[in-house]
Amino acid sequence: MKAVVQRVLEASVTVEGHRVSEMGPGLLVLLGVGKGDTEADVAWMVEKLATLRIFEDAAGKMNLSLEDTSRQLIVVSQFTLYGDARKGRRPSFIDAMEPVGAKALYERACELLRQRGLTVGTGVFAADMKVALVNDGPVTLLLESPGPAAPRG
Repeated sequence: MKAVVQRVLEASVTVEGHRVSEMGPGLLVLLGVGKGDTEADVAWMVEKLATLRIFEDAAGKMNLSLEDTSRQLIVVSQFTLYGDARKGRRPSFIDAMEPVGAKALYERACELLRQRGLTVGTGVFAADMKVALVNDGPVTLLLESPGPAAPRG
């Protein structure tokens, strides 16, 4: 499972001219599900997103997480994170999970984030979305779950 995590001042998602999610300060997460990802990858990613110390404390240090603040997040499904453009000019997406399984794990991640008490907006799975954001910092991180052979910590 891969994620592009952006600390934002505001973000929104629009589908077919209708705003489906919007928020103020928080995180915009582009979430990709790869072949072989499991519930363990979802649990790892949810833990990391909820507790990642990416927001500044009173001293100006990145020392606070989503769970420490009243900030929100929007999670947008993004299969193109698994695009491989090392060969040729058109990316290959063979490492992305098939849509039915990917949607289930994406929705499970959003559900687990909500169970932690976080306010979670979403995009629309497999839709053509317009994502708008004002990056704060800018602070952008790439996360990737460790996979089945790596320790989960």
